[in-house]
Amino acid sequence: MKPTAVVFAYHNMGVTGIECLLQAGVEIKLIVTHQDDPDENIWFGSVAKLAERHQIPVITPENPNIAKDGVYAGILPGAGSAQAELVKLIAELNPQWFFSFYYRNMLSSELLAIPPQGAYNLHGSLLPKYRGRAPVNWAVLHGESATGVSLHQMVEKPDAGSLIDQEAVAILPNDTAYDVFLKLTPAAQTLLTRCLPLLLAGKIEPKPLDLTQGSYFGGRKPENGRIDWQQSAWTIHNLVRAVAPPYPGAFFDSHGKRFFLFGSHYSGEPALNSGRACIYWEDGHFYADCTDNQRFRIEQLNCDGVSLDQAGFKAITHDEQLFP
Repeated sequence: MKPTAVVFAYHNMGVTGIECLLQAGVEIKLIVTHQDDPDENIWFGSVAKLAERHQIPVITPENPNIAKDGVYAGILPGAGSAQAELVKLIAELNPQWFFSFYYRNMLSSELLAIPPQGAYNLHGSLLPKYRGRAPVNWAVLHGESATGVSLHQMVEKPDAGSLIDQEAVAILPNDTAYDVFLKLTPAAQTLLTRCLPLLLAGKIEPKPLDLTQGSYFGGRKPENGRIDWQQSAWTIHNLVRAVAPPYPGAFFDSHGKRFFLFGSHYSGEPALNSGRACIYWEDGHFYADCTDNQRFRIEQLNCDGVSLDQAGFKAITHDEQLFP
């Protein structure tokens, strides 16, 4: 008899996780995912479309732990009363396992108690480091040289359950968060292909996490991309690449306008202007000198939605240099 599961999933990791479960012979009774936000840049794969291709029932509740207005109507054909609450509905599916792949909501203790074989989450860091939200962005922001993916048991406390397995990837000095995320998707496939058969067969002993060896991080907002030009070139470069597109971008305000840095390249070059921050054009590129007397190249400088070249920059600043 096939192992059965209910899967909570979103994003590329959700697509990859579901495909790995199917490859491992898991019967997925239900997929719980999110409705895409029309205000969000949707650059990643669709769990809902994957569920449709595999003819797996899929729902998109705002909160999986409670029913909106107390009820869910017509969630699944043949799932019982149209007034069935979601927790009850999932319990009636009798899944042996829960899996969560980049699902954005925490699951309640009532939900976590349903599957007799346990609930497992795929997280985008090398736990216990970077628990919580936006782990890839935070790792790049802090200049880490490596991160990875971790499969762990789910408990009420976020990203705190015992570790099943993890797979590391390198973060190169000029990788953006997007570059790193592209590395994590195949790493997740490698991890799940390796450990799922063992987990399903009961041949993996979970290892408790030492939470003192890592920290919890919250979500990031566009305003968190504001540049502090008193920081070092390496620190500012890390911010720029951590929030480079498809994320909102790093920015500063000057001349009554908002400038965005959509990408940067750091190689440890000395600054041309000593002791103060300055942006200027040189040999076909914009550069930013920083207060530590180092500089980085700006891959794209944007002002009020327009990508600038040397002429556009001078038209706004009325100078060859900008001191932010």
